[in-house]
Amino acid sequence: MKGIFSIFRKDEKAFTGLESAIVLTAFVVVAAVFSYVVLGAGFTTSDTAKKTIDEGVKQTTSSVELAGDVIAKGSITAPGAVENLTVTLQLTAGQSPVDIGATNTSGLMIVSYTDNATYVPDVSWTSTFIGASDGDNLLEHHEKVQLTIIVPEGSMLNGGTATQVVNREFRIELKPSVGAIVPVTRITPPQIDAVMNLR
Repeated sequence: MKGIFSIFRKDEKAFTGLESAIVLTAFVVVAAVFSYVVLGAGFTTSDTAKKTIDEGVKQTTSSVELAGDVIAKGSITAPGAVENLTVTLQLTAGQSPVDIGATNTSGLMIVSYTDNATYVPDVSWTSTFIGASDGDNLLEHHEKVQLTIIVPEGSMLNGGTATQVVNREFRIELKPSVGAIVPVTRITPPQIDAVMNLR
């Protein structure tokens, strides 16, 4: 009888193995949860970084560029003064369409004017699409838009004497809603004509 019960003697080997299996399983589960949390945080961070980089690239690259010359038109009513400036714009390669609008009050494009006596942060302008156009105010690929910029009264180009207007440097800045500013600096010719191609 004693021999039969001796096989049921107290032995903790199996119990220790069971404890080890439970602890190992707990470690695996905790490690899996922790790695899931870390990977999730990493994906979120990389996604945020990607969005930030994309926005930075959009803001630092020009979305529009000049497509042609800058034309100045002399005033009929005030000889010797420059009445308006005309610039033609197109999208730069790989950029998304830009809302130009029909006028400075309806679009998202801001145009500023500066000379050595005047600064106007938002001058009046109108737009006309030339060539192929689908009829909306979005500047899209293979489209060109012409901005007619009204030279502010009282500026050196439209308000100064005839000697003040000639050989005068001025700067306009085209500020689209998305993308870098497009600066345009030109000098008026020695003689003010009805139509002038500014270099």
